[in-house]
Amino acid sequence: EHLFNLKFAAKELNRNSKKCDKEEKAEKAKIKKAIQKGNMEVARIHAENAIRQKNQAINFLRMSARVDAVAARVQTAVTMGKVTKSMAGVVKSMDATLKSMNLEKISALMDKFEHQFETLDVQTQQMEDTMSNTTTLTTPQNQVDMLLQEMADEAGLDLNMELPQGQTGSVGASVASAEQDELSQRLARLRDQV
Repeated sequence: EHLFNLKFAAKELNRNSKKCDKEEKAEKAKIKKAIQKGNMEVARIHAENAIRQKNQAINFLRMSARVDAVAARVQTAVTMGKVTKSMAGVVKSMDATLKSMNLEKISALMDKFEHQFETLDVQTQQMEDTMSNTTTLTTPQNQVDMLLQEMADEAGLDLNMELPQGQTGSVGASVASAEQDELSQRLARLRDQV
């Protein structure tokens, strides 16, 4: 509540400062009119008013800054009190958790998680391979080739030169067969588990 009042007071002082700035500008405009009419005494009165408004604007602004600084300090104190209370609660919770933690159970749980993650990875790969083979079989290869050629013609490309070719040679084949063997072994282990 006090913090709100302080912030409100700072805004009010700032608003008064801006109001005084406007009054100062209005008084300066009146000075010009009085000078144009040749009425120097009235011009002097408006000049005094303009100077007074300028000084009031500066004073209001200075007071607004001071009140705003006090509000910031109060806000910091309130926030620190809340943080301290929260940290005390967290420390108590951490103590209770550390006392009840069983590192062997956590380690076993993490191992089981890793194993299940690997199993999921193998199953996902197998499903993707199956889906890929099924989609390839249901789409006639000659239609795929014709569509590729048609798109290449529209784009003005030579299909044989622009499209990337598959790897050739024994190194590519040996790496692919090694990966296939590993996947087959993992799949076999999965089937044995189920």
